[in-house]
Formats: sequence, structure tokens, C-alpha cells
Amino acid sequence: MPGYQLCSAMQNTILQYANGVDMIAAKVEATETGCPGPNTMWGVMAEASPKDQQPTRNNSSSLRRAIHVLNEIAAWQSDGGQDCALPELSKRLSMSKSTVHRLLAPLIDAGLVEQSPYGYRLGQHTAYLGGIYLDRLDLRSVAREHLESLVASTGETAHLVLHSGTEMTYIDKVESPAALRMHSRVGVRMPLYCTGAGKALLAYLPAVVDEVIARGLPSRTPTTIVDGEELRRDLARTRERGYSVDEVENEPGIRCVGAVVFGRDGRPAAAISLSGPENRLTRELVPRLGPMVAAEADRISKRLGSSRFLLTPLPD
Repeated sequence: MPGYQLCSAMQNTILQYANGVDMIAAKVEATETGCPGPNTMWGVMAEASPKDQQPTRNNSSSLRRAIHVLNEIAAWQSDGGQDCALPELSKRLSMSKSTVHRLLAPLIDAGLVEQSPYGYRLGQHTAYLGGIYLDRLDLRSVAREHLESLVASTGETAHLVLHSGTEMTYIDKVESPAALRMHSRVGVRMPLYCTGAGKALLAYLPAVVDEVIARGLPSRTPTTIVDGEELRRDLARTRERGYSVDEVENEPGIRCVGAVVFGRDGRPAAAISLSGPENRLTRELVPRLGPMVAAEADRISKRLGSSRFLLTPLPD
């Protein structure tokens, strides 16, 4: 079963207890086998050589396994489970029950895991750490550097928008350095159904799609999608490829690609987009630019603590 990775704040806390886990493991090994484990003298940590003391990234196997345990409990609860019993944890982690039990000990001491008569659950300290991390976040400040990165990489204008009923509102913008560029203003509202950022949001808001179609899809340019079923197909393509395309549908001469930003609850919280003149942001460039926008949107989602990205694969 693949491992998962929590946010860096939680991993840093776990790191403080990694040495404790190693020492516990060494003592148990000595007790069970009658022989001191590696780098130990009957359960007492032996002094490491200068070579052993050289720092190595992710060098602690106990740390990595403790993170696996913590994340597996999180995954269990995220899937709707209550307390996860030791046999179930052991099975899901492909570890012995004794190994899981000793890895849990420092996590419980740290308040990252709680034990009940029925098993184990995330501890109150995870909420404390997550709260500190999330409280310092502001959507605009978090997204700003990612918009700037897109503009620096592409030379086009980047936007951050919020969903507002059947419309969207521009809440931030980084201008293209080019003389010829899209003219838009922060605070302006635009329809969801014909804009790149709007369609990125709409693709994950099925109830709003119904409302938008019911209200009608007035043509804004010759290429605006005005048929409800065609719009639904376009939104399905958006979900499949991970980004939306405004094919000169909202403003004459302007093409746009967008991607959704997910909030803490896993629902759409915002969207970002990249816009430019159609003779510069050409149809041929869309397959290259779309994934770039989607990647930046995913990075913003992760920094916002989106539940879609809290459990990501650990590096090998």
C-alpha cells in the first residue's frame, strides 16, 4: 500500500519524536532477540561515528514509518471510519502489530494520535498544528506568487477569481509585460459559462451549472457556447484534462485557460486563469499552457490545506 504525506508542519513535529521511536525500537529489539540492535548497547544508543552523523534527508526509517501510521489513520477517518483498530492498521500498513504499536507510542505522547477502547484516531494536536498553518493563510497572498510565476513563464496576464452565484469576480491580477494585453479590473464580475476561470469553477459546481443553463447562455462572441448540452460536454472535458479553455468566448480576440483552486473542504474555492490575445496565446499553445495553469492551481490548493491534497504520495 502506498504511503502518504501530511503537511510539513505536522512532519516537523513528528521529527522531534523520531529519535524516541528509534530508541524504543532498539530497546524492543534487544528485549525480543536478546541481542543489541545496530548502533545500540543493550538498548542504549551508542555514539555514532562522524560518518554516521552526516545529515541525510529522510534518513530516519522510524520517522517515515511513523508518518505512514499517522497518515493511514487520517485516510481511515477521511473515508468515514471512526477509530482504527490495531489489527486494521497493521493490515493496511503491512506491518506487524508490535511494530505499529511502538510507532504509535511517541505519536500518542505528542498528542498527534489518541487511543480509545476501539482503536486510534487523530489527536487534538493535529488540529492545533493545522489551525496555526491555516490561520496565517490569505487566498490572495498565497496565490500571488503563483500568478507572478505564470506571468514570468508565459508573458501573459494572470487572474485570481471567486465564484459568486452564476458569475465570478476578479480579486487579483498580475499584468502581462506586453503592450498588447487583456484589459480587466479587480472587482469586475463576469459570467461563469464563457470565461476560462469561470468554466474551471463551473466544472465542479453541478448545481450551479443547472442554474446557469436555466437562465440562458447569451452569446458574447461568435464562439460563445450557447447550448446547454454542449456546455456540459465542455465542462466534462475540463474535468478530464484538468484545465478549462475560453476559446475566445467572452471577449473578442482574447483566449484564456483556467484551473480550479480547491479549499480546505475539497470544494472549489477559487480559480486562476491565464489570458492573452488570440494571436499570441494561440490554440496550439493551449496544450502546453493549460497544464502549467493547472499545476499552479494545485500548488495553491495544497498550500490552502485542501483535503484533496493532504494525502499525497511519499517520495521513495
